[in-house]
Amino acid sequence: MPRVGILANPNKPGALPTTHALRKALAARGCKVVLDSQTAALADEEGGVPAGDLSDHVDIAAVIGGDGTMLDALARLGNFEKPVAGINIGRLGFLTSCTDGELDAFALAVTAGRYTISPRSLLEVAIRRSGRPDDVFTALNEVVLARGETGRLVSVTARVNGELLNHYRADGLIVATPTGSTAYSLSAGGPLIAPSAGVFVITPICPHSLSQRSLVLSDGAVVEIAPDGAVSEPMLFTVDGRDTTRLEPGDRIEIRRADRVLRLLVLEDRSFYDALREKLRWQGL
Repeated sequence: MPRVGILANPNKPGALPTTHALRKALAARGCKVVLDSQTAALADEEGGVPAGDLSDHVDIAAVIGGDGTMLDALARLGNFEKPVAGINIGRLGFLTSCTDGELDAFALAVTAGRYTISPRSLLEVAIRRSGRPDDVFTALNEVVLARGETGRLVSVTARVNGELLNHYRADGLIVATPTGSTAYSLSAGGPLIAPSAGVFVITPICPHSLSQRSLVLSDGAVVEIAPDGAVSEPMLFTVDGRDTTRLEPGDRIEIRRADRVLRLLVLEDRSFYDALREKLRWQGL
């Protein structure tokens, strides 16, 4: 039977009872359950395994929360190459496998192997600063370079494989994966992209010129974005809505596809297109 690690968001109402219910459902089917340290503390239990070490102890990681919790778990799990499932107790749940009302069905699917894996591409992101070590991040959804403390537009230069793409004047610029196409990029007017598509999308945020639109390009490309050297507005760089870093003129960001992927667990009767219809409330005529 598979060993399942549980990571719960302690700030989500319902996280603790869902943890207990999931543990009970999995144990009833003979699964060994391992809590990460944060979840063990939530359950007022001693022990637990640090999230970064779970790969040595489990075959599947189950993340209790919502899409934001999944993004946080990606950072906490580190180089975790095994399936990751999301148990949705949040509001949206594009990244989650099931809801907290489907725990018995989830436990049955896990023990019977009745699931598929949806490989999700990741971004490897490096901030290059003159005379300082690089800061390196991994993103599942997107990276954003946006205005900082002021309300003014900012100037951002974007290059693809070393070639100038554009000088953007906007509230900021998003570089997103197909997974991230349903997140911030979508809110900024970007296209929906199927998870298996081998592409990135560059989406300006509220651009000054209406002719500046989203661009879809191969995920084999290297994208470089940077504050325009001719201006000095403070700018903030974020990775999946976290890891906020202030950038200055002269700093630049290199973005490429990471060598590894997130192996998202999908139950047999679910699909990305089901999620689109449900979450975006698509209806036929």
